[in-house]
Amino acid sequence: MALPPQDERTLPAVVLQDLDRRPLEHALGELQSLVDQYGHVIVVCSQAVPASVERRLHTVRGLLETDRIALFRPPLPPLGIAVLARQLRQLASCDLSPGVLASAGRLLTHYIHAGALLGSVTRLDRVPVDLKAHARSWVPGSQFGVVAHPAPQLVKIGPEAGLHGPEFGTWLLVARGQLPSDWVTGTLAPSWHVQGLREMALPAESADWWGTGRLTEFCAYLPDLSVLYQLVTSVRQSTCHWCGIDVIGDRCVFCSATPPVYDEGGRDGGRDRALGHRRDAALGRRRERRALTG
Repeated sequence: MALPPQDERTLPAVVLQDLDRRPLEHALGELQSLVDQYGHVIVVCSQAVPASVERRLHTVRGLLETDRIALFRPPLPPLGIAVLARQLRQLASCDLSPGVLASAGRLLTHYIHAGALLGSVTRLDRVPVDLKAHARSWVPGSQFGVVAHPAPQLVKIGPEAGLHGPEFGTWLLVARGQLPSDWVTGTLAPSWHVQGLREMALPAESADWWGTGRLTEFCAYLPDLSVLYQLVTSVRQSTCHWCGIDVIGDRCVFCSATPPVYDEGGRDGGRDRALGHRRDAALGRRRERRALTG
């Protein structure tokens, strides 16, 4: 799902429609054309799409014999996927190399808070649901607030219900399905101290991902390109020892190579470790960088 541009610098997205239903030669031609036109291609794919789509993507990349196509399937709900893809489109207008831009997807995923207001959790398998919550799903009119990322949360909506949100300034994107969004816009948004709120249509995969069409999906995110750029450029870059592309993190997103293991007591000990503690200047506080693994 391609969201509208966040600003005038946001580059357009290319949507790969019905990739697993079209003839293989059509998909090969489309991806080859994109590689020829842009040099490198970053494919952001939801984990909610059929497995046949992922198989087709790997088949196409293998047949093209190229390491200039990065496949990224972050553990985000569909609306979070769409937000992350737009953030990468924003950053694509900056002076970032293809490897750093593709690696940025793993970093920015940590700053996305994605969830939904659900009318039932009986078919929800993306977030742990206890038997008590399952039983309450059968009570008419029950609603549940759920956060799937960055840490699972589930509460039954009531006067005291609340969800832990981001500790930094964000905007909130809301996509309403077959459930009113009043609790999200009137209660959740103020409690999360969002700096702005926008609404859009519900992604097509959302009902399958959340296990019900009675939902309103939401996602808190960083909208400012300057903040996104500062976050990405504040991370140490390294060169992939296999394909030679610049990356951030501990795995090349194009060839999937990981850094060689060095003797911790040796001279090069720790040179290729994942990111450690650094000051997060973009958010104005100290934050522990997590290892950016796939």
